[in-house]
Amino acid sequence: MEQIEVSLAAVLAARETRAAKQQELISHFARPVVSYTLNIAGSVKNGPAFRRCFDEGLARLHRELRYAGLPILHEENTDAPTGCEALIAVDGDAMRIKALCTGIEDEDEMGRLFDMDVIDPQRGKLDRSELGLEPRHCIICGASGSGCASRRLHPVSALQAKTGLLIRSFFQSSDAEFIASQAVRALLYEVCTTPKPGLVDRANSGSHRDMDIFTFMTSTAALIPYFQSAAAIGQDNAALSPEDCFALLRREGRKAEEAMFAATNGVNTHKGAIFSLGTVCCAMGRLWTVAGLCRDMHAILAECSLLVRRQVIEDMAHMTGSTAGQRIYRQYGLSGIRGEMKNALPSVEKLALPALRASLAAGKSLEQSGVDAFLALLGGVADTNIVSRGGPGALEWANTRARELVSRAAGVDEVSGFDAEMIERNLSPGGCADLLAITYFLYFCCGENK
Repeated sequence: MEQIEVSLAAVLAARETRAAKQQELISHFARPVVSYTLNIAGSVKNGPAFRRCFDEGLARLHRELRYAGLPILHEENTDAPTGCEALIAVDGDAMRIKALCTGIEDEDEMGRLFDMDVIDPQRGKLDRSELGLEPRHCIICGASGSGCASRRLHPVSALQAKTGLLIRSFFQSSDAEFIASQAVRALLYEVCTTPKPGLVDRANSGSHRDMDIFTFMTSTAALIPYFQSAAAIGQDNAALSPEDCFALLRREGRKAEEAMFAATNGVNTHKGAIFSLGTVCCAMGRLWTVAGLCRDMHAILAECSLLVRRQVIEDMAHMTGSTAGQRIYRQYGLSGIRGEMKNALPSVEKLALPALRASLAAGKSLEQSGVDAFLALLGGVADTNIVSRGGPGALEWANTRARELVSRAAGVDEVSGFDAEMIERNLSPGGCADLLAITYFLYFCCGENK
C-alpha cells in the first residue's frame, strides 16, 4: 500500500467503525476482545514500514497468546489508509490478556508504537492502572505520553521522525541478524552435505589432514559476528560508492580471518567464504530498506559485482605475490573466486541453483539436491584449488568425471566412489565449496525467485 494522507474525519470515522465492531464481537462471543492498532502521528497512517511494524506486533501478540494457552476465537484484520487494525476475540481472563498486551507494549522501544486495548464484556476497556502500571511514556521526552499528547508539547514532525527511527532501528538490526543466521546456516549445510568429493563432509575429511567437520563448525561459529557486521556495513553505507563500501568490508574481513585462525588453531577453513559469502551479505545489506529485505537474486548478484569489481581488477593487475591463487592466475589466467564475484557469480546462477531447484522439484531432499548442485559446479568451474594441487590436467579430469556423473544422474555410491578417487589424487575443490555455500544462502533468502 502506498503512503496516503488521510483526513481527521476519516481517522475518526475509522475509530467509530472499529468501536462498533468491538461491540459486535463482544456481543457474539461474550469474551474479551483485543483491539490492536499503531500509534502513528500525522496524516499518513499506513505504508510498507507501518505495515511491517504492525505485523511484528501482531506476531508478538499471537506468540504470547499461544504460549499462555489462550485460544483465539475470531480475528479480523484491516489494512486501510487510516491504518492497520486487528480485532481478536480471546477465550480467557481479560486482566490476564491485558497483562500480556502491556508486556508487549513495554518489551522494547518499538513496542511504544503498539496500541493494544483489551475490552472486557462486563467492565469495558481496561486501563494499565488496574495492573498497577504507570501510564505509557512519550517516545520523545519520556514523560507521560498522554500528558504530552493532550498539551501537544512536541511537533508532529518530531513524532514522525522518532517513529521512523524506532521502526528503522529495530528492523535494521533484526534483518542484519537474519542475514547472518542464513550465512551461518549455509556454511553448516555446505560442510554437512554428503558425499562431497574431495571435501570435508559427514563421511570423512576429504583430501585434508588438518581439519574435519568439527573444525568447520567451530570456524563457522566464530564467524557469526562477521556476517552480521557485513550486512550492517551494507545497510549503514548504502549511500557510499560500492568501492568505498567494499573497502570497509575488507577491513572487517581481516578481523574475521584472525577470528577464524584463532578458533581453528591456524587452519584455513573459511578464508574464501569470508570474502565471497561476506560480500553477498554486504550486498543484501546495501539493498535493504525498512520495508524489508531484498529477495531479488539478480539484484543481489549484480550488487556483489559492483562491490568487488574495481578491487578485483586492481588485484589481478598486480598478481605478484606468492599465494596459490596469485601463482595460478599468472600461470594459467584462472581468476578463481575473484573472477566469479566480479562477474556476478555466473556459476551459482547458471549451474548450481538450477541444479538445486531441479532436484528439489524431482522430490529429492535438500541434501541430495545439494550434492547435485555441487556436482554441477564441479563439472563447470575452473576450481583453482584443484589446479593448485594437481595442475590443469587434474582440473580437466575432475570436471569430466563430475559431468559424467551428472549426465547419468549418478547415485550416492557412485559419487562416493568419485570422492575416493579425489582423495587418492589429493584434490580438493574448495572453490566449489564456497560457491555451494552461496547457493544455499541465496536459496534460503530468495526462495523460488529466479
